[in-house]
Amino acid sequence: MRKTRFGIVGTGRISDWVLKGAVLEPRFEAAAVCSRTKENALAFTASHNIPKTFTDIDEMASDPSIDAIYIGTPNHTHHDIAIRCMNMGKHVLCEKPLASNALEVSEMIAAAKRNGVALMEAMISTLSPNFRMVQERLKEMGPVRNYSGVFCQYSSKYDLLKRILAGEDDSPVPSSFNPDRSGGALTDIGIYPIYPMVALFGMPSGIKANVLTVNVPTSRGMSPIDLQGAVLFDYDGMTASAVYSKIADSRLRTEISCDKGIISLDQIHITRQVELIQRGAPTSGRSSGPAKQDITVPCDPDEYLCEFKEFIDIIENGSLESRNNSLENSLAVARIMDEIRRQAAITFPAD
Repeated sequence: MRKTRFGIVGTGRISDWVLKGAVLEPRFEAAAVCSRTKENALAFTASHNIPKTFTDIDEMASDPSIDAIYIGTPNHTHHDIAIRCMNMGKHVLCEKPLASNALEVSEMIAAAKRNGVALMEAMISTLSPNFRMVQERLKEMGPVRNYSGVFCQYSSKYDLLKRILAGEDDSPVPSSFNPDRSGGALTDIGIYPIYPMVALFGMPSGIKANVLTVNVPTSRGMSPIDLQGAVLFDYDGMTASAVYSKIADSRLRTEISCDKGIISLDQIHITRQVELIQRGAPTSGRSSGPAKQDITVPCDPDEYLCEFKEFIDIIENGSLESRNNSLENSLAVARIMDEIRRQAAITFPAD
């Protein structure tokens, strides 16, 4: 069996999590790691049994023993690293969001096509077995009338941010709340309900965002960053919404309401349980209504395995582009997030 040899860029928590799923794909091989410091690279290779270390992206990308690059670095670095690697002929699997804005995504797409390499956003929401099953079951549910996507998760970094803003801590603003690093609730959390919406229904015709922001210290002075948001989207014949937060938890399910009933997903970032409720006669509250059907399919042994299966598939079959995580979908999502940030007056240096 031929293996696809990956260079891993970034030695943070996300790369560690992702590798635990990647190694379950028999066609995957972790060939090298690149980090800003030799010390971090060596520590990461030791914990994951990876043979090569680099501290220079161009050296890694020029290594002929590496076929593809996984990018797990902060958001604002994705564009530059990806294009440098693709210009060296490497396929690129890049963490979400693909880039800071739609212009950068467009430039990355152009580089992929120019160099004849695969580029895919590492968005697990749309590649998991249960999401793929939902796509198929929707075909029998009649016209879709409403999509309601929810992902709210109290951030482990929010308490630190509050101390920084109160003058009780002089630590740097965490990347996930730092506009200099293209952070914020939208790029970190909000993308999860938005990307599946685009994969299912395409680009909306209208966007209305209600976003809660706070000013944080940046290289440009105090700048707004989003903490949570609720966004309404217009589609022909249906409506859609996305609710996301890094300062509150929620156990609301994601629902897709159709003429013939409802498909309900336990969580949109990685769906593990799905229910189907067939439309019944109105009950006026006098009965429990139609029974729920559990239509869940078996999950992968690790939630990150699906993105490496998909990415290696598109390399091997020569398509160089995912159906769900297509370049068109990634660009549409970037344009949507640009508009939400515009309405919230949030800017990144890359803008």
